Amino acid sequence: MKRTILILAFMGLIVTSGLSQIRTPVKWSVASKKLNAQEAVVFVKATIQDGWHIYGLNVPTGGPESTKFTFAKSKDFSLDGKIKEPVAKSKYEDAFKVNVPFHNGEIVFQQKVKLNSSKPSTVSGSVLFSTCNKQECLPEDEYNFSVVIK
Repeated sequence: MKRTILILAFMGLIVTSGLSQIRTPVKWSVASKKLNAQEAVVFVKATIQDGWHIYGLNVPTGGPESTKFTFAKSKDFSLDGKIKEPVAKSKYEDAFKVNVPFHNGEIVFQQKVKLNSSKPSTVSGSVLFSTCNKQECLPEDEYNFSVVIK
């Protein structure tokens, strides 16, 4: 009897762990390109699975949370302007009563930086984003990145 209960509990654990797989429909990567001795560009790329999307950087008031980039402060560089995003698609969302900008597929965000040193500089930061499809939205997630500019 104990053996049967133990086997059933073990099988239940296997089924439960299979159902609770963490879904990650967005894969991120980071790269950089030095333009000259004083300037570089940091590229943060999102590759989004078919059927899923992330929100744009400038969602109107009343809409869902925008995708947000944060860069760590450093004496080696300073941000040159705001982060650039590709042109977002837009769709009216009944739930929010606003047009909501979003991205799907593969997109690359760009941040220009001014270099304050001739030594290699590390640019690090994070992206806070929400991922949704037609049926659901996953909990907000964060991607931490770091890239060395040589």
